[in-house]
Amino acid sequence: MQELRLSFKEMCAKFDVTPRTLRYYEYIELLQPERQGRSRFYGARECARMTLILRGRKFGFQLEELRQWLLMYDNEGTQTQMQVFVDMATEKLAELEEQQKQLAQTIADLRKLRQDTQGLIAPKELT
Repeated sequence: MQELRLSFKEMCAKFDVTPRTLRYYEYIELLQPERQGRSRFYGARECARMTLILRGRKFGFQLEELRQWLLMYDNEGTQTQMQVFVDMATEKLAELEEQQKQLAQTIADLRKLRQDTQGLIAPKELT
């Protein structure tokens, strides 16, 4: 069975990221591709890390949080990493639920203001 090995360009295409993003993720040590001269190659490990990074970004985690979390796997193993993820997810869920409440209140306030304003202009349109 052939080992997965993607070029820089293939990695960008596979994950739909810009070259600048991929270079930045390398710069901040989220990814560590194999280097051959000026070329970079990404194996299964880097693809798995990229999947986790993009998923984490989707959920609103900061890149530094993700970097620390990924380092945990290397230094402390899967169990510790999973427990920290559960803790991170719990905090993020509480944060998102609070944002959801605030957003619902803002929507309700805007609807009321729109209705009140519409009530002020409606009589003038009839004349």
